[in-house]
Amino acid sequence: MEILGIDVGGSGIKGAIVDTVKGELITERYRIPTPKPATPDAVIETIEAIINNFDWHGPVGCGFPAAVKNEIVKTASNIDHSWIGINASARIEKKTGCPTHLVNDVDAAGIAEAEFGAGKDRYGTIFMAAFGTGIGTAVFHNQQLVPNTELGHIPLNGMVAEDYAANSIRENEGLCWKTWGRRVNEYLQLIESLLWPDLIIIGGGVSKKFNEFESYINVESTVVPAESRQPCRNYWFRAGC
Repeated sequence: MEILGIDVGGSGIKGAIVDTVKGELITERYRIPTPKPATPDAVIETIEAIINNFDWHGPVGCGFPAAVKNEIVKTASNIDHSWIGINASARIEKKTGCPTHLVNDVDAAGIAEAEFGAGKDRYGTIFMAAFGTGIGTAVFHNQQLVPNTELGHIPLNGMVAEDYAANSIRENEGLCWKTWGRRVNEYLQLIESLLWPDLIIIGGGVSKKFNEFESYINVESTVVPAESRQPCRNYWFRAGC
C-alpha cells in the first residue's frame, strides 16, 4: 500500500510517497521550511502545498512534533501554542480532502526502527531519542509502544533537557562534538537511571554523524544510531501507524 508521509518538524516540513510494506520511499522527498510562527493555518497550508506537489488524493500519515491523543494535539514545544486542543487530522482532511492520521513524530520513527531498523527483533526496553530542534523520545517494551513519552522535557542541569542537549543547541552555540557529546551523555545517563533500557537508539539527522560523538557516551545500555534515516521513511512506513 502507498501513502503520502509528511513529517512536520521545527525547521522544515517534508513529504514523500511511501511503500508501507517495504518501508521505503517511492519518491524523492519534498521540503518546505516550517512557517514562523507555526500556527495551525500556516502549517496546514504548507501541508496542502506538499500534497499538491505530489498531486496526491489518497491517505496521508503525518508525524507531528507534539503529544497526540485521538488525533488531538496536547503539547506544543516547537510549534505554536494555538495548536493545543485542535483535532489536527480533521483540520487537514477538511483543507485537503485527504484522509489523515496524526501521531507523535518520534513514536512513528520508533515504530519504523522496531519494524525495519535498529530495534528489529529486539525485546526488553528500547528507548529512542531524536536530537533535532528539540529532543523527541519513544519508549518500547517487548515491541509495544508507550505513546507520547515526551522525555526531552525532563529537567537537566536546571533547565529543560532539550534546551541543553538538542542538536539545535549544538548548532546555535557552536559546540564542538566533544562538548555536545558529553551533554548527550548526561541526558542518556539520566534516562538510564529512570528507565534502564536495554537498547538506546539515537535518531534525528545527527544520527548520520554518530561516529563524531559516540566515544563520549558512557552508559550501560547498548547505544546505536537509527538505521531508517531518510525523512518520511522513518515516520510513515505503514498506513494507520
